[in-house]
Amino acid sequence: MNIRPARLEDLGALMEIFEQARRFMQEHGNGNQWINGYPSAELITNEIKSGHCYACENELGELVGTFCYIEGVDPTYLKIYEGKWLNDEPYAVIHRMASNGKQKGISSECLEWAFAHCGNLRIDTHRDNIVMQNILKKHGFKQCGIIYIANGTERIAFHKTVTPTNKES
Repeated sequence: MNIRPARLEDLGALMEIFEQARRFMQEHGNGNQWINGYPSAELITNEIKSGHCYACENELGELVGTFCYIEGVDPTYLKIYEGKWLNDEPYAVIHRMASNGKQKGISSECLEWAFAHCGNLRIDTHRDNIVMQNILKKHGFKQCGIIYIANGTERIAFHKTVTPTNKES
């Protein structure tokens, strides 16, 4: 798997991946996340331009997945309810991780890539997204509480970190 910054010419393929991911979520009991055309082509274009959108290519060069990776403070993570973050150290966030469903293991590749770039990761997901919750737990993320995104809806917040002794927590 090759993970690289997405390019503007990838936009069509990325939007197809998001469409596949929306269908998958609806088929697996998560019909309330990524509705009304979210994420929009405008949002993804802006993420590509800002260098936050990444594309996952298989060995044939086909785009099979995508995610947003940002190092630094995420405003929606400033307040956490019903829990607390594992630490207050600098962190990176992952948003909008998706695959086209044609290849297994894309979420693992994305999470491992992100953790290799920053040993302190935060991520959130919709309460109905049981598939993503299970993936995060499988990869050692701890459920930390509830955050609210910009539109006011809640998300379950997860965090994974490596302590200074290089021991995962």
